[in-house]
Amino acid sequence: MSDLDCVLSFLLAQIETNYAIMTTPASEEKTEVGSYFISNYPPFSAWRSDQVPRARAALSRGPKPGTPLGLYLHIPFCRKRCKFCYFRVYTDKNSHEVERYVAALTREVELLAKEPAVAARRLKFAYFGGGTPSYLSEKQLLGLVDRLRASVSWNDAEEVTFECEPGTLTERKLRVIRDIGVTRLSLGIENTNDSILEENGRAHRSEEVFRSYGWARNVGFDQINVDLIAGMVGETWDNWRDCVRKTLDLAPDSMTVYQMELPFNALYAKGISGIDVADWSTKRQWVEYAFSEFEARGYQVSSAYTVVRDAGTRFLYRDSVWRGADLVGTGVASFSHVNGVHFQNLDGFEEYTSALLDEGRLPLGRALELEPRDLLIREVVLQLKLGRLDPAYFQAKFHVDILDEFRGVVDGLAAEGWLEEAQDGIVLNRAGLLRVDGLLPRFFAPKHRGVRYT
Repeated sequence: MSDLDCVLSFLLAQIETNYAIMTTPASEEKTEVGSYFISNYPPFSAWRSDQVPRARAALSRGPKPGTPLGLYLHIPFCRKRCKFCYFRVYTDKNSHEVERYVAALTREVELLAKEPAVAARRLKFAYFGGGTPSYLSEKQLLGLVDRLRASVSWNDAEEVTFECEPGTLTERKLRVIRDIGVTRLSLGIENTNDSILEENGRAHRSEEVFRSYGWARNVGFDQINVDLIAGMVGETWDNWRDCVRKTLDLAPDSMTVYQMELPFNALYAKGISGIDVADWSTKRQWVEYAFSEFEARGYQVSSAYTVVRDAGTRFLYRDSVWRGADLVGTGVASFSHVNGVHFQNLDGFEEYTSALLDEGRLPLGRALELEPRDLLIREVVLQLKLGRLDPAYFQAKFHVDILDEFRGVVDGLAAEGWLEEAQDGIVLNRAGLLRVDGLLPRFFAPKHRGVRYT
């Protein structure tokens, strides 16, 4: 090997080290900068602009029979940017710019509704995500929905979710949200301590949490979900116990708790040396505590992040996407999965709105056509977040025995004490479930291991 080859090999090793996904959860402790939560496969960094024609081709084909369809609507506006946030959000847009965005979003839905992959299909679910959908005023929200309904309808959808920031709500706005067809309200509490909320850049305060939750109960939604984050900067055991207790007192239909991470583009990531973020072991202990306290009140663990009060409580958005549903993501930087092709919209406000309003074209930015094995791995890693894998499901859909296909990985995880093989499949124990995102990369194809996720 030449000196140049040695240098190149060294540099490549350094790049892989710097951008590696956490794949050894037994030794991970300090919270480093990087993406930990795995929301899709293959990693987003594998998606490319030169594959955009594959996305156009996927949209031009009719759907595979029996495949559900969902719609995601990205509302990217917030009162403040949380210091841990990695989403494409804007805090500086005036009413004219918000209106331009709403016009672009409705134009995108109009264009997509004419594509063979979408046309005449019933929506199984719809999801208003953010950013902060509840940032919109009642007038803006009603105007958006009226325009959207000219192209699509969620009247027959089984689930319509709407994300909210407590400080943006009034009882009247919540009635509007209910009346447009929302069945599941997701309230971003994150924490109940005002000092912690302020330090982490949250716009709301605890008083607004309890007030808005009371309004939501009065208005009457089929399901109210609340979010918490374990390990926000400034978190302590005493505060976490208090936070869990206050959340329990609300008696939500479901509770989702995430472990704090520091993605590359988060504000906190730029100053990590001075940030006191709990290590992964502590965060897992906090999630375990929350799960145990909720279970003591009769809740059941539904996934690595969620408990439900009623065993019949469903998360159609989650379960459909994790089982290969077609998802049409609309709005700036949104992700889609249609006919076996991933694609993402342009991720700049001006680029997105101009593509739709000035040029009249879909704002596709990058894409990736999945190989058959990619589709299999994608569902394996996403469904393992539920805590178990059903070999019969994968045999019927992919004609693959996953116990044979992933024998080495399964045996390795079992030997380390994270899972076991039961009569009906693969089951993670609680310790494995709480660190599942650190385990999932072991199922990745070799070319997708050790690369930057986003």
